[in-house]
Amino acid sequence: MDRRKSIQTIILGAGASALAFHGCKTDNGETTVNEDIPATDDTNYFGRTPEELDRIEKLQAEQLLNEHEMETVAALSTVILPPKEPHGGPIEAEVPEFIEFMGKDIPEMQTTLLGGLMWLDHTSNTEFGKEFKSASLDQQKQICDRICYHDMDVPLDQQPLEIQFFALMRNLTVSGYYTSKVGIADLGYKGNSPNVWDGVPQEVLDQHGVAYDPEWIAKCVDQSKRNEIAEWDENKNLLT
Repeated sequence: MDRRKSIQTIILGAGASALAFHGCKTDNGETTVNEDIPATDDTNYFGRTPEELDRIEKLQAEQLLNEHEMETVAALSTVILPPKEPHGGPIEAEVPEFIEFMGKDIPEMQTTLLGGLMWLDHTSNTEFGKEFKSASLDQQKQICDRICYHDMDVPLDQQPLEIQFFALMRNLTVSGYYTSKVGIADLGYKGNSPNVWDGVPQEVLDQHGVAYDPEWIAKCVDQSKRNEIAEWDENKNLLT
């Protein structure tokens, strides 16, 4: 099983905990639920509240990563999740932009994210005489291979920065990709779709000695009319 198939296998079960290491809490450590969320008629934002929209606009106007850092994130994300035809990879799914946004949205990530990017360049320059983004794929993999596993007996936040960084980047890359249109297409997920019901099979009806009323079966099980709204008379008789 290749790397991509392995990730696709675990992503559906791991999505809820992907960012648990850098999870957010309220000031008193409790989780609060807002039961009175104001409605919004802006369907382009999928029901986000005005406060959420203001925060999104504010974060989008800020800059966390410079051009070089964004290019490094792009290079690392494609090492973690290589592109595949026909849908593409992290770049096509705008994963670097997603990672920068998450870094702005959750400031607790910033030290690990920025420090890890510096570590990548320092290590690559020391060993190969070039920045990580300019290193060959084999050289990039050599660097990643030493930080992609961590001691499961030691809490992640107590492990070296570079270990924490790669774990964070892997979670963000996979989460960003498989929650994008590109990643969803790669999974082949088509969403919910209605079934087509053609009635009880004739052999079952025969076994029980029953039959449909021809008039009703024409009105209720004609799939060519499935998108038409039923009409009823004043006595609640089905017309069409």
